[in-house]
Amino acid sequence: MKTVRRFWGYRPVKEMKSKKGIFITFEGIDGSGKTTQIKLLDDFIASLGFETLLTREPGGTKIGDMIRDILLDPENKIASARTETFLFQASRAELVSEVIIPGLDSGKVVICDRFFDSTVAYQGFARGLEEKEIRRMSLWATSGLEPDLTFLLSLDVTDGEMRIDANKKGRDRIEFEKKEFKEKIRKGYLNIARKFPSRFVIIDAALPVQGIFEIIKDSTLKLLVERGWIKNAF
Repeated sequence: MKTVRRFWGYRPVKEMKSKKGIFITFEGIDGSGKTTQIKLLDDFIASLGFETLLTREPGGTKIGDMIRDILLDPENKIASARTETFLFQASRAELVSEVIIPGLDSGKVVICDRFFDSTVAYQGFARGLEEKEIRRMSLWATSGLEPDLTFLLSLDVTDGEMRIDANKKGRDRIEFEKKEFKEKIRKGYLNIARKFPSRFVIIDAALPVQGIFEIIKDSTLKLLVERGWIKNAF
């Protein structure tokens, strides 16, 4: 662990005998601002002196990136929601094995843009597949790994559409889905978050960027204290 400077009343715990990494995920509909907040959190954790590892789903590995291209290419018309689900699970299994577990084992804070909650929301709630079955499949694909903390950036679908269009980068296959589909995703996410309140932090993504980050920062500091990485200096 790098030298950690005192920060806003917190200081590091010295000479930790063993430090298992921390796994943080970000969820939300497209356009919710995950990318911006992930960058802010990465910078903040690095300023504390801890090592981070950023990754994303689908993708994050050579095989995962190939699967990502299949899933997001607008030219690919995937007829079966089950096929789509298996592709996400395959990418996830590779990412966990090749990237996330090694990162956690080396004591890093692993931050992932989406994880299995996305599959439960998208393929479960929105595509109409069985939520419990998808969660069971996801835990099998991750060898039981679950996030320590998940930030759900909840945003009105219309606002999300406007943000996507403002980026002017072109839409992927999922982003081309109809508004009704995305509304199911949004509601699905909220349903999942309410079932796992100890892990989820629901944030209004319409808030100012810095206001959102203050919530994320405070929740992250709380987790670091709980895990014994830092402690209150007062």
